[in-house]
Amino acid sequence: MATDGPSRVRHTLEVARVLVRAGVLAPGRPDRIARQLRALRTWGATIAGGYAAAQERVPNDVAVVDERGESTFAEMNLRGRVLARTLRGLGAGPGAKVGLLCRNHSGFVQTMIACGRLGADTVLLNTGLSAPQLADVTAANGISLLVADEEFADLCAGVPAGIPRVRAWGDPSDLSWGSVSPGPESEDPAPPERPGRLIVLTSGTTGTPKGARRPTPKGPQDAASVLSRIPLRSSDRILVSAPVFHTWGLAGVQLGMSMRATLVMRRVFEPEDVLRTVQEQRCTALFAVPVMLRRIMDLPRSTRDSYDTSSLRIVACSGSAMSPKLITDFMDGFGDVLYNLYGSTEVSWATIATPEDMRRSPTTAGRPPLGTRVAVVDAEGVELPPGNEGSILVGNEMLFDGYTNGRGKRIANGLMETGDRGHLDADGLLHVAGRDDDMIVSGGENVFPRPVEEAIIALPGVREVVVAGVPDEEFGQRFAAFVVPRQGASLDPNEIRMRVREVLGRFSVPRDVVFLEELPRNATGKVVKRGLPFDAPRR
Repeated sequence: MATDGPSRVRHTLEVARVLVRAGVLAPGRPDRIARQLRALRTWGATIAGGYAAAQERVPNDVAVVDERGESTFAEMNLRGRVLARTLRGLGAGPGAKVGLLCRNHSGFVQTMIACGRLGADTVLLNTGLSAPQLADVTAANGISLLVADEEFADLCAGVPAGIPRVRAWGDPSDLSWGSVSPGPESEDPAPPERPGRLIVLTSGTTGTPKGARRPTPKGPQDAASVLSRIPLRSSDRILVSAPVFHTWGLAGVQLGMSMRATLVMRRVFEPEDVLRTVQEQRCTALFAVPVMLRRIMDLPRSTRDSYDTSSLRIVACSGSAMSPKLITDFMDGFGDVLYNLYGSTEVSWATIATPEDMRRSPTTAGRPPLGTRVAVVDAEGVELPPGNEGSILVGNEMLFDGYTNGRGKRIANGLMETGDRGHLDADGLLHVAGRDDDMIVSGGENVFPRPVEEAIIALPGVREVVVAGVPDEEFGQRFAAFVVPRQGASLDPNEIRMRVREVLGRFSVPRDVVFLEELPRNATGKVVKRGLPFDAPRR
């Protein structure tokens, strides 16, 4: 991260170069550019500011395409204005917390625009929450108004009746569609003194999800960091398949907004529908989480080949680890278009692996993008040289502002802990071994599950696998492997154990092998380890 004068100048010039290449900084009518800048000054670099600015610059360009049709930047901004008045009448205003429980569609984006205009905080709620979890999250985050799709009415049963609700998707007259009369100009709320925050829930794979306050971007320079490694352009049509309540789906919306690109949204992920949508909409980029790529690759080869996906330049993936086999299989099938971002809700991004990086080393998480620093440190916080494993710390301009419960992450020298361990290689590429709390001590040896999973997934008959530690009387802890076989495959547990022994050594060998039809996952595709059948018969 640049700090001294010459470095800051070089950084600024590099940011400008990236933004020009992406089309964010581009010539245009002086009057429109002036109005665009005025909108950004008024509303800040928020979703509200981004769409207000885009309306001034390219009002008739298509902003969002969903199942109900196309919406221009002018229409999206106008609907956000109208909705802001509605939400203000229900009590939303500066500092209020508005819960948003929606699938991917234009109404989701319009609600974020409206909350940005009001200075209200938007809590992005995971559609995979249970009713008790939703009630707990609502109380923990002080939500006073709920915007939700009609299909989640039963899920909201535990939310206090006194909290007003607005339906976001159901009848065509709901906020995501219908008339958008601006009404008297005096009805618009005044710009807030403080921009409303976006609050994203953590994955909750190890317990109740926590609310993490996302920082308000300072401007297009924050987008430049990701764009320096993922070459998106303003002319792109971006299919956002990752849920927008997830950090990565949200990133797709924010990047698309910054570039004035077209967002293509579908409410429900279905692997063949992704290919169909890419073909019909001529999508040039896809934002997805790894399990989505796995589901696409599970389609018959004849089905995948029946769709024209040649328009895809970029498939940007994040959210959880991808196996080397999935990476290689996907690029062999769709070309060298895959980009993998390693980060978290708390640190935003840490590193990005390009297709070239992953062809050379499929296990790499890539290297830091522009303006980001990654360090690997020992238990005392001393930075380790390449090849040495330690805790991964990250520094950038988008570190989160803490959890809504008042807690945060440890920061040292401007770098925030990720909770992961790994090492940097001699070429500066990061390799992630796994979570600190995933490591087990077996027979005095520190071992991580991820290398074991990578060894097992390489077997031809294995579709998916997750490895977890379980107590062991003799060694303290041992690994158990939960394996999903490919359809029609016959797997031998001893073959799995022998594979691990050959690649990693005896302390990494899973003594227990459990075959499952599916792995337990949350709504973003992450495996929920507490849902694994640890009491199932072992083989």
